[in-house]
Amino acid sequence: MSIATALAVILSSAALAAGAASPAAADSAKVLPVKSVGDIVVDGTHQRVYVSDPTGGKIVVADYSGTVKATLTGLSGVSGLALSADSGQVYAAVKNGNRIVSVETRTYTQTASYPVGTAPGDLEVVDGRIWFAHGTDFGSLDVSGAEPVVRLAQRGDVDFYGAFGMFLAADPAVPGVLVAGNGGDLAVYDVSADGAALRVKGDMDTAVRQLDLTPDGGQVLTSWAGPGYGYGLGAYSATDLTEQAGYPTDAYPNAVRVAPDGSVAGGSDSWYDPDVHIHRPGDPVPVREYDFPNTGNSSGADTLVDGALAWAPDASRVFAVSVNTYGTYTLRALTDPTKELPTLKVSAPTKSERAKKLTVTGKLTSKKTPAAGTSLKVTRTDLETPGGKALAAVKTKADGSFSFTDTPTVGGKVTYKVSYAGDATHASASGSDAVEVSRKATALSLNNNGKLYAYGKDVTFTAHLGTTYKNRTVAIYTDPFGSDKPKKLLKKAKVNSKGNLSATVDMTRDTTVTAVFAGDARYASKTVKSTAYAKAKVSTTVSKHYKTGKIGSTTYYYFRKKTDPVFTTTMNYYTGRKQRFQLQVYYQGSWYDSGSEYFALGTNGKSAVKLGAPGESGIRARMRSSYINGSSGDTVNSTTHGAWKYFTFTN
Repeated sequence: MSIATALAVILSSAALAAGAASPAAADSAKVLPVKSVGDIVVDGTHQRVYVSDPTGGKIVVADYSGTVKATLTGLSGVSGLALSADSGQVYAAVKNGNRIVSVETRTYTQTASYPVGTAPGDLEVVDGRIWFAHGTDFGSLDVSGAEPVVRLAQRGDVDFYGAFGMFLAADPAVPGVLVAGNGGDLAVYDVSADGAALRVKGDMDTAVRQLDLTPDGGQVLTSWAGPGYGYGLGAYSATDLTEQAGYPTDAYPNAVRVAPDGSVAGGSDSWYDPDVHIHRPGDPVPVREYDFPNTGNSSGADTLVDGALAWAPDASRVFAVSVNTYGTYTLRALTDPTKELPTLKVSAPTKSERAKKLTVTGKLTSKKTPAAGTSLKVTRTDLETPGGKALAAVKTKADGSFSFTDTPTVGGKVTYKVSYAGDATHASASGSDAVEVSRKATALSLNNNGKLYAYGKDVTFTAHLGTTYKNRTVAIYTDPFGSDKPKKLLKKAKVNSKGNLSATVDMTRDTTVTAVFAGDARYASKTVKSTAYAKAKVSTTVSKHYKTGKIGSTTYYYFRKKTDPVFTTTMNYYTGRKQRFQLQVYYQGSWYDSGSEYFALGTNGKSAVKLGAPGESGIRARMRSSYINGSSGDTVNSTTHGAWKYFTFTN
């Protein structure tokens, strides 16, 4: 037959078929288990945070760290929350049930359910009575008597309108006063008697999402300032509702809460700016700001849920609920909100000689810089004192700057850390800088770089360490090629009297071996690498033949001309690995390449390839399987060719 006919018979009409051989988490943040957030209230007596979930129909109770302690279910549409004056009960507005429920705060059990005849929303407790928003109006629930008393439609002649949301506000320190707002209308009521008597009405922006009353009773704050004030919190006189200077924030303001000491927390729905802004009473410049991280899949960070801010009663924390683009809600406890966050910068020389005096400088700054003479703690950390050594304290100058000198006796990285303990109006702060103190160069070598080994050969790698000061320890790491086998420590010990340390590697893959000397007080650290290569393990078995025999000095497998030969290759497995099946045909004294094809290995490392029967006798051929670095689907072994398998067809 001609070469073309031979190829047609073996490769075209007898196509290759293959398959695997048989059988083949300072500030804290915790994710909340909620689908939405309606309101948030803090019980300072028991240090618990209550979050309502209208969509999920439940209330989640968490501790100050955000760990969920209880979940109350069966509250479809639950939204507004309010805490009783004695912290004994949390009241919750259940919109879809037209009721307000009471939850006992020690046991988290529902103690009562009060029908109110309408869908309640925002809640406030004033002098023991529970005030609730409904539609574009508000009412009250009095549970002090033998029977609960409900009064609806208490807004008077204020024309609240639209679907903007009906918001209420009050403060325990201001008895008999309730604030209500909806759309563009704002009003203050006297609720000391049975009903609500209008004191004053005024205007506010329709973008407002929350109201609050200052504990001195002097101002009503809104989550969005009026026209002309830019992005910020609105401030209105509680006497006549004239607008006063508010508190600037970033876009887009959506929450406001006032602490018992008068500190103001403002929130904004800001992808690229801070989300929570803390102000001292009357100060337009924030004393502290918090910027949420990005835990979603957009370019912008997590954002504050509308109205989801609450103070701990002692003002030690502000609690906020954020949401990301996946709809995941996180309860964040923001600590020391009323304290300025100082900046403490430390600057040391980049390099210095060992045993030579150096100077470290720095500066403590804040919105209001602490007084001159403020004491700062200084700690030096080096190779011989990794736990740190206290140096003499340093005091600040009037502008917050400071400097000190030191003479390091140890080489390598020397770190100077300066700490400020903080005070009543400033949070603690610290800063550090490092200087590289000179050390002598270290001699370190490692053998076997670039060598190629048979699969599975045990190879000894020897590191040699030259002169050092005190440290004579070397670590040897092995890092086989491939992402499934990470770098790991093979041996760590002192070198012998000749400066040598050896470790044995089983060469089943190309491998990088690393020797590391960590350095000491006078000699620098050093790392050396040696990359050695390992062949793949390749073998092939032949089946469906009826005998073997020699043609010349070569052993052949004999097949009937109508039999399909099967060649099963076994190779060390790696994810996605393929073997290259190469076929050659013998014609007139020469071997001719008739092509090759790649076939995937099963997870057991086997690949069975069947050649269709040629239907003609007298054909002589040979095949081999190979691993080709890169082309076989990975690069963890060096190119390896299996042995040729010779076969022929007879009648």
